[in-house]
Amino acid sequence: MISARSPGLMAEKKLMKGTAARMGVMKRVSLVFKAKANKALDKMEDPRETLDYSYQRQLELLTKVRRGVADVATSRKRVELQMNQLQQQSNKLEDQARKALGMGREDLARGALERKASAQGQLNDLQAQYAQLQGEEEKLTVASQRLQSKVDAFRTRKETIKATYTAAEAQTRINEAFSGISEEMGDVGMAIQRAEDKTAQMQARAGAIDELMASGALDDAVGGQRDDIQNELDMMSASSDVESELSRLKGEITAAAPKQLEGGANGSNQAPQGQGQGTQYAPPPPQQAQPQAPTQPASIPASDRPAEPQDGEG
Repeated sequence: MISARSPGLMAEKKLMKGTAARMGVMKRVSLVFKAKANKALDKMEDPRETLDYSYQRQLELLTKVRRGVADVATSRKRVELQMNQLQQQSNKLEDQARKALGMGREDLARGALERKASAQGQLNDLQAQYAQLQGEEEKLTVASQRLQSKVDAFRTRKETIKATYTAAEAQTRINEAFSGISEEMGDVGMAIQRAEDKTAQMQARAGAIDELMASGALDDAVGGQRDDIQNELDMMSASSDVESELSRLKGEITAAAPKQLEGGANGSNQAPQGQGQGTQYAPPPPQQAQPQAPTQPASIPASDRPAEPQDGEG
């Protein structure tokens, strides 16, 4: 018997283990899903919107309480009107009973008094209902006033919390912007870094191409192919042109120096005798072209003509 039942028991145990394992997996999946949903909702939630929604719900509740107070007051007023009608009817029946007794109609007086008793019973019931409605109205009125005070206090606190949250949010965004943590500033910083890297790369490429073209490693497509010998000859020709230009300038400066000295000596000889050593040096006048000798008339002998100044004489 034991050996016959053991396979069934083992199968039942395996089935229970499998069910428990599946239940454990389902619970974990449910827990993970709830945690993810809670995190997503917490990220999407705005405290200001939540406070506004709570305030709106409280206003709706306050409106319902006030509506209930109005309904109870309406019911109380209706009962009050019914009470007044029954009271008037009871007074009328009592007058009718008196008149019937005065006329000797005791049966009519009895019927009027019976109706009065019935009206009086209804009036007593209405008075009890009126007192109950009045008590409920007072309770609802007090509750409405308390709820109004709570709603006002919640509104003040809500606005304070919203203002504080808004200020904190703005301060956080400003700090993130200054520190470069925000996504926008991070993108701008990355763009600037990429632009600087590309600029440096282009500058390095341009310098390398210039060096290669100067060394002759690259050919100028516009000027045609040029070999290294031609480049060397061009460089030597350019250097020779520079040296010849430099020699020409030196010759001009050397030729102009004696003329400046001659002009200075003439100026010192023509200076007045009264000047002493303290006389300031006057720069020589600019050199002018030598005038041509005027043509002498034929009657003047050649010996009487003035001698022409020679170059280099003082």
